[in-house]
Amino acid sequence: MQFIKNLTQGFPTITGIRWFNLSVLVITPVLSLYGLLYVPILRKTVVCTTLYYIYSMLGITAGYHRLWSHRSYNASFPLQVFLILAGASAVQGSCYWWARRHRSHHRHTDTDFDPYNSERGLLWTHIGWIIFESDLKTGPADISDLRKDPLVQWQHRWYFVILTIFGYLLPMVIPGLLWGDWKGGFFFVGALRMTACHHSTFCINSIAHYLGSTPYDDKHSPRDHLISAILTMGEGYHNFHHQFPMDYRNAFRWYQYDPTKWFIALCHYLGFASHLRVFPSNEIEKGALTMKLKALKDVQDSIEWPVPPQELPVVTWETFKKESQTRTLLLISGFIHDASYFLDSHPGGPALLTLNSGKDMTASFFGGVYAHSHAAHNLLAMMRVGILAGGVEAPAEHAIPPSQQLVIRTNASH
Repeated sequence: MQFIKNLTQGFPTITGIRWFNLSVLVITPVLSLYGLLYVPILRKTVVCTTLYYIYSMLGITAGYHRLWSHRSYNASFPLQVFLILAGASAVQGSCYWWARRHRSHHRHTDTDFDPYNSERGLLWTHIGWIIFESDLKTGPADISDLRKDPLVQWQHRWYFVILTIFGYLLPMVIPGLLWGDWKGGFFFVGALRMTACHHSTFCINSIAHYLGSTPYDDKHSPRDHLISAILTMGEGYHNFHHQFPMDYRNAFRWYQYDPTKWFIALCHYLGFASHLRVFPSNEIEKGALTMKLKALKDVQDSIEWPVPPQELPVVTWETFKKESQTRTLLLISGFIHDASYFLDSHPGGPALLTLNSGKDMTASFFGGVYAHSHAAHNLLAMMRVGILAGGVEAPAEHAIPPSQQLVIRTNASH
């Protein structure tokens, strides 16, 4: 009981159960399991199951999602028919119902107006919101174009008839008529394929908000990960998608896995799709750079840096000379450095430092004796204990150590 309580901890107040959805999501995997245990598996049926799975998933990813939810490209009428029937075969609701909620999800991400709010836990986002009625209301979203789309409205009106044909009958009839495998068609092309489609799509709402990185923005929960992309026909680069939802691509980089992008590009090449929308690469790179700088800023903040010049005491020449008699103080570029603790570590030996305590060693440090490395400059800056008064000039290029010349500053620090 405690385990179940932990899983449902983020759930809203449950007001009922969507029995049709629950029935489909329970009976379908049970039939799949029965088929795997007791029905002979034929190679042709395996191939058919795989191809029909791809067909159904493209209906969701290229159709319901990228075409009708985001209008990321234009599709010819034959392609629209192909995709809207494929989407129905996945048995995940009508395109009108699906796209309406998905637009709300984007507009109200991670809030109570988001139908699959990731703040409510992995189980809720994966399946809970589908099988339970709750006191939550889906947030508003503009769907005027969907209301005016005759094909979308036709599918919505005849959805249960279409899903019966393309979700249940056709998957069984194809292997049944062509090679006599009616059982394999029912249990594998039908039930197993549908179960895989359900949970592949559900992973877009669940896994893709938990697993991976946020290379473009971390304001909301969507994340990018190869595993999510593999599970969802390329929808796993979700951080990119939520930042640039009108882009027909989920995978911006050429090497990233996005078969849905490849399918749309192929349709464009063949003349079935047009006006493939892409977000300006310059702006995409800005988002990526911002996140890289943010990560570097976290590293920068964890590092110990020299005392800022404005916080160092101003010391007279007389005081500098007096103090140099009791500890090893070196004047370099106007800064007074205490090298006492470094004597035994100095590569040139301690004598070179102790003999020159109380002297201006600027020329020697910058090549007169040895042209020191950037690492030596950085270490030297950590030894600063004061600034010499009296007009000793400190060249700007010497005042800032190499490690701080590319320091990241936020607006709050200006």
